[in-house]
Amino acid sequence: MDPKYLPLEQRAVNTQYKNRMNQILRRIRRPGVLTKNPFQTTGRYSVKTLSPMVFNLRHGFPVMTERDISAFWMTPIGELLAFINGVRDAKALADVWGVKWWLKQWATQDKCAHFGLEYPDLGPGSYGGAFQYIAPDGSTYNQFKEVLRQMKERPDVTTHKITSWLPHYTIGYTGKERKVIVAPCHGDVEMYVVDGKLTLRMDQRSADFPIGVPSNTIQYAALTVMIAHVLGLEPYMLIHATHDSHFYEDQLENVKELVRRPSYRFPSVYLTEEGKKVESLFDFRPEHLRLEDYQSGPSMPKIPVTT
Repeated sequence: MDPKYLPLEQRAVNTQYKNRMNQILRRIRRPGVLTKNPFQTTGRYSVKTLSPMVFNLRHGFPVMTERDISAFWMTPIGELLAFINGVRDAKALADVWGVKWWLKQWATQDKCAHFGLEYPDLGPGSYGGAFQYIAPDGSTYNQFKEVLRQMKERPDVTTHKITSWLPHYTIGYTGKERKVIVAPCHGDVEMYVVDGKLTLRMDQRSADFPIGVPSNTIQYAALTVMIAHVLGLEPYMLIHATHDSHFYEDQLENVKELVRRPSYRFPSVYLTEEGKKVESLFDFRPEHLRLEDYQSGPSMPKIPVTT
């Protein structure tokens, strides 16, 4: 089932993304806002108290409008679907799923060796490793499969929860390196079913607003639509909560430009005819979704990415 979109002219213009960046901007000179991760080359302006962004899908699918991202909006969806299917090989992400940034920027031979991983393994603590992890009895526990089964049988319970965080693999200190190239930033998911409508909440540990957050919002809005479809529910609301909300020092001018730009009404994203035939979450692919009525500012292709 597609979201029950209002006509485009009746949708509210959504400025939540821009407003959150403005809140960080207003605080950049306060003590403690500029921080530095010892494993990164660039400092970041970081705020811990931003309110969650709440997207009622009747007012459109949350693809950011301050800059044009229509050229790659499906790539983050492919990334999340790969992880849901248990993928943790960066080469498979690039070759099979079309997601090239892991192999190019993070899963280098040096980093894999540092964490004791075979190249190009993202590690058992990565998203794919967590979503389908090895249970104590040695079997593979597929979180999405099990939670969706529970949702079919017991939609009203409040334990529809999935996590990307496996502490055994993500915590590191002297004498114990973590077993993950990049500790998961997003992917703590809770879902609620009320009156046949699906609300999905995603809590994000670390949120790079200029680069990561627009992609993450798309990913989990798409996940809301896809899960609602396979369960026969209406995709109703996405709640996107960011905890360490930040942008990097070398992104400052880009952020200033973004918050000056106008925002537009959100577009529509629909399941294609082939997408409507999909019966399992694990069979969805990005091309099963199509984007319509997208209006935005110009693209901004050279925002720096910190690794």
